[in-house]
Amino acid sequence: MAPFASPLLLLGLLALRTHSCPTTCRCYSMTVECGSLGLKEIPASIPPSTQTVFLQDNGITQIHQQDLAALWGLQYLYMQNNSISALEAGAFRSQQHLLELALNGNRIHLLNSSIFKGLEHLRVLYLAGNQITKLLDSTFCDLQRLQELHLQENSIEILEERALVGLSSLALLDLSKNNLRTISRTALRPLVSLQVLRLTANPWRCDCALHWLAAWIKEEGQRLLSSLDKKIVCSEPPRLAHQSLMDVSGNSLICIPPVVQVEPLGVTARLGDDLRVLCQASGYPQPLVSWRKVAHGRAGPGTGSAKPLGRPAVPGGPRSEERFDADTGSGMLFLTNITVAHAGKYECEASNPGGAARVLFHLTVNLSQPPPPPPPPRAYPAAGDVSQEPLYDMESMDFQALSMATQTAIAVGISLLALVALLLLAMICQKHSKRKKAQKDENVLYVNDYSDGPTTFAQLEEYRDERGHAMFVIDRTKPLFATYKDPEGLAGAFPGLPESLQDQATQTLEGEEEGEREANELFVNQGLAFQPQIAYEIHC
Repeated sequence: MAPFASPLLLLGLLALRTHSCPTTCRCYSMTVECGSLGLKEIPASIPPSTQTVFLQDNGITQIHQQDLAALWGLQYLYMQNNSISALEAGAFRSQQHLLELALNGNRIHLLNSSIFKGLEHLRVLYLAGNQITKLLDSTFCDLQRLQELHLQENSIEILEERALVGLSSLALLDLSKNNLRTISRTALRPLVSLQVLRLTANPWRCDCALHWLAAWIKEEGQRLLSSLDKKIVCSEPPRLAHQSLMDVSGNSLICIPPVVQVEPLGVTARLGDDLRVLCQASGYPQPLVSWRKVAHGRAGPGTGSAKPLGRPAVPGGPRSEERFDADTGSGMLFLTNITVAHAGKYECEASNPGGAARVLFHLTVNLSQPPPPPPPPRAYPAAGDVSQEPLYDMESMDFQALSMATQTAIAVGISLLALVALLLLAMICQKHSKRKKAQKDENVLYVNDYSDGPTTFAQLEEYRDERGHAMFVIDRTKPLFATYKDPEGLAGAFPGLPESLQDQATQTLEGEEEGEREANELFVNQGLAFQPQIAYEIHC
């Protein structure tokens, strides 16, 4: 027997070492204390028989199914004040004996029924101080023995009507310090064992939807609500702000039924197009707007980019519907890559506690082919390789791809440019012709001579060439100036002058005073002395 005792002892010691207390944690009796150790995940070496685990004030971010799978005897789990943002589906499936679960003070923002599978015996659930914004239908349906549900200090805005289904044993519900604006009586109806309800510190909208709550507080709520819990304060409408719901008369809790509008009420779209249709609704409180496709027979496949809600249509049924996501205030119907199946009637519905309104929208699909895609961009020649193609070619592919109106506009523009060019050419030719004629009619001869002295008319002789053009030649053998005292000199200088004019000139010269004659002689002498530039214009 001795040889066999040693191996059994080793196996026992190995089993104890395997299920020993995790490093840095404190273990005593059936309790493991691992709080405030900076842990990032749940320790893997916690003994399976442990009943109470403290993991508060650490840095744990997720809870996976395998993290707690071995803790079959767990009854109390405290994980408050961590950084938990994700709970894996079935994370507590093995904790069938768990009685109390504390997850308050974390970053949980989404809850669903798959998270709480296996917690049939759970009594207390702490979810306060998280980031929960919405409680979906059937979230707590597996917690039939839950007695306390703490949801205060979250950001809950929406409490769906079936969110609390299954909580038949719930005695305390704390929804204080959230963002609730309204709550329906249907949502609280499953709470048949409720004893404490806390709804304070919410931005309540005091309209017709809370008329039941005011009456309930005065009657059944007397035994459920403390004096503090009865102080439900209105935040809107402005005329009722800061007033207690208990002090507001029933006639002041009113709603305005919705009015819905869709423009246009019908559209014809082409195959492959995308479509957006806006449905606007007004009322108080702001209506909830949703779209659904209404068709006879089998519903067409494809619903564009919208997300279908509810069950799919039954093939072959007399009537089917396809629902799309709802929106508050205004809803947009998105249809992408339209096919024949999209044709039909669509209904926009707007609803609030005051009532509902509906409008039909008709979509017709044009079976004609969509327009051809635009031609590819023309490649331009590289630098230095200049193309000699004409800029305008009536038979080119680029021009033919244009519309008829565009082609006509281009042709008219080019015609106008050509006409303007012809007019400019005609004006230039006309001006050149006038200038040439003027030069032909009037020729100017400039005679400048500086080498042999000044030249006068007396030294010019007229000659004509073979074509009859007049030309003048200087004859320097003739005297430079005619003598004013000699009448014959004037005749010699101007041989063509008549005799009567020559006699008149002679008499005038003889009658001049002596001073004038001296001045004329001085002028002649200065002209000979300084030889100024003399230019004569001879018109022929």
